[in-house]
Amino acid sequence: MADSTPLLSQSNSLTDSKQRPSLDQVIEQCIGDFGFAQLVQAVLVSLAWVFDAQQTFISVFAEAEPTWHCNQIGNESCDSLVSNICQLPKDSWSWDRPIYSSIISEWELQCSNSLIKGLPASSFFMGCLAGGLLLATLADSSLGRKNMLFLSCLVMSFSSLLTVFSPNIWIYSALKSLNGFGRATIGTSALVLSTELVGKRWRGQVGVIGFFCFTLGFLSLPAIAYINRDSSWRNLYLWTCAPTIFYCILLHFLVHESPRWLFIKGRREEAVSILTSIGQSERKDLNQELLSDLEFEQESWNVDIYSAIKILTQKRWAFRRLSAVMIIGFGTGFIYYGMPLGLGAQNFNLYLSVTFNALSELPASLIPFFFIDKLKRKYSLLVFNSVSCVCSILCAIAGKMSANLQIGLELVSFFSACTGFNILLIYSLELFPTSVRNSAISMVRQALVLGGVFSPQLVAAARKNEFLSYGMFGLVIGTCVLFVICLPETKGKTLCDTMEEQEHKERSASNLE
Repeated sequence: MADSTPLLSQSNSLTDSKQRPSLDQVIEQCIGDFGFAQLVQAVLVSLAWVFDAQQTFISVFAEAEPTWHCNQIGNESCDSLVSNICQLPKDSWSWDRPIYSSIISEWELQCSNSLIKGLPASSFFMGCLAGGLLLATLADSSLGRKNMLFLSCLVMSFSSLLTVFSPNIWIYSALKSLNGFGRATIGTSALVLSTELVGKRWRGQVGVIGFFCFTLGFLSLPAIAYINRDSSWRNLYLWTCAPTIFYCILLHFLVHESPRWLFIKGRREEAVSILTSIGQSERKDLNQELLSDLEFEQESWNVDIYSAIKILTQKRWAFRRLSAVMIIGFGTGFIYYGMPLGLGAQNFNLYLSVTFNALSELPASLIPFFFIDKLKRKYSLLVFNSVSCVCSILCAIAGKMSANLQIGLELVSFFSACTGFNILLIYSLELFPTSVRNSAISMVRQALVLGGVFSPQLVAAARKNEFLSYGMFGLVIGTCVLFVICLPETKGKTLCDTMEEQEHKERSASNLE
């Protein structure tokens, strides 16, 4: 048997008949079943996903290329179905909607190359990438889950407000980059904080609440855009940033910090106070007794904001896991962010197609919500991402045959990718211990965002060749999902809190084998 590393300060005497409970066990006993206090906390934290979704996909409408018509009926030189708008005299055609309804028409970008048209969306995802890399470990080291979530929402909301005053594509793209930088850690912090406030029995279901909220945010966009279809694109940003600012106030005053993180950082009194307040009232005395006996030894290596990433790369098992889930996330990001951006190029109503895509996220969230306790993580990821791969490639072929068939295949592909994405996040939660969990999931999300950086350029170039978007999306996600073979199955496993505890668990499992 391998030597064990003590994780809790306790007597090692052989005469002890019982080992002191671990941090995870004590928290489980204190929190008890899923009560009203946990529900309120989970919902409040998960609401951040609503505003995250709105800023992520607002480009679908604000940066859409509007439809146009010929000014003179019967003009043989002007046909809105086949003519190239850039080769027509300006007085021979007009936009179907007011010129200020999109940045394309307001700033006359209709004849710009694909790099310029895709610049705002790419800048947003580049900002997400930079924000994730620079802020990835703050939630694990100095700020904590709650403060990181609050700061991210605040930066996202104010940068969105400033976007309203953009005078040109360059300022607009710069502010989109700042907006992406701010929202980079919202999903990660919200997911980790909500799941660490409940027991392991409800971890998967609570995580899915965030996915539901993201779907609601996505679904609200076509409604907001339709109401403002004849108004300026700037109204879209006003309608989404104002509620976010109000949410930041609620978040600051009503949400608790993760007691797990507080224990890890040695802030015992705060952790005990939170556990006592959210625990079941009839168990208050028992909770106090359990917590008074708990002596948790915090990890000494986590002393700066990049130490979490450093330790993840130094440990072979951690680096192997992190690399595999990041590659899978990169492939998923191509479809997850690319598919909605490509809807404007289809011969289908934009508002309906975006609504259908948003609605497809609902069953994608329901599957993990109801079946996460029964689904094997590795097999589920492989199946859903493979289906997305096949349907995406078929979508590129179907575009030449039928618009209805193409949107149908696109919906199946997007639904499968969304389901795989939701499972991947829960899977990642279970692969890493508390001390580095937020950082690890941040890196997975950054890999997802990296896929989003390239997808707008492919979508812009796909107006001439659809295989450059849908075909490439399918090939990438199909290749990347194969790396799931390198990962262990985590279904039904207990979460670890420190790297030492995780390593001890891995050694014990190896010895049993």
